[in-house]
This record gives sequence, C-alpha cells and structure tokens, in this order.
Amino acid sequence: MPKVKTNSGAKKRFALTGSGKIKRKHAFHSHILTKKTKKQKRNLTHTGLVAKVDEHQVKALLNI
Repeated sequence: MPKVKTNSGAKKRFALTGSGKIKRKHAFHSHILTKKTKKQKRNLTHTGLVAKVDEHQVKALLNI
C-alpha cells in the first residue's frame, strides 16, 4: 500500500490549531492594494477559520 501524499498547495495555506480547527488566511490581500481602504486591508491581515462545512475537504487534502 503506497503512502498517501499531502496536497502541496494545501499544506502551505492551512494550519491546525491546538483545538483541532483549521486556520486560514484571507484572500484579496496580495496585490492591487491601492484601491482598497485602510480598514479593508487591516481586516484582511487577521487569520480566519475554515468553515465547518469545508473542514472535511481541507482535512482530506491534508490527510488528517
């Protein structure tokens, strides 16, 4: 039986918390920042959590 590989894109984008939830970064914070307000850019810096309905898919990509 071969080893199951972790999805390379997913391991760069998601991290597990101590309680087992999955941390993620916000989109829309990489380029074209001049037209976005300070408040919008500031709020995009904070990490979020993956929604409960999507956790199963992300865990499958990470082989958890």
